[in-house]
Amino acid sequence: MAREAAPRRPTTEKRHRKKKDPNAPKRSLSAYMFFANETRDLIRAQNPGIAFGQVGKLLGEKWRMMTADEKEPFEEKAKEDKKRYEDEKAVYLNNLAAGVYPEE
Repeated sequence: MAREAAPRRPTTEKRHRKKKDPNAPKRSLSAYMFFANETRDLIRAQNPGIAFGQVGKLLGEKWRMMTADEKEPFEEKAKEDKKRYEDEKAVYLNNLAAGVYPEE
């Protein structure tokens, strides 16, 4: 009993990503990212020779074990950074609408 070949799907074109505008403001960081950036070197110092993926696992585990009070300073930094991003984005969009940035 021979099987029938599945019908071939038409090939689709490769999707090209839109190029990122170099004038656009940098996105805001989450509380976890502030924590990870601050703690990563400490984790590496405590565990010399640790693999890259293991650093992330340890950071995630440590973050999950923290209480809300311990996370608060990082949450505050994230709120401030979000406000910074929103302010910079508003200025950027106004400038973009006014044609300040040249089209490439």
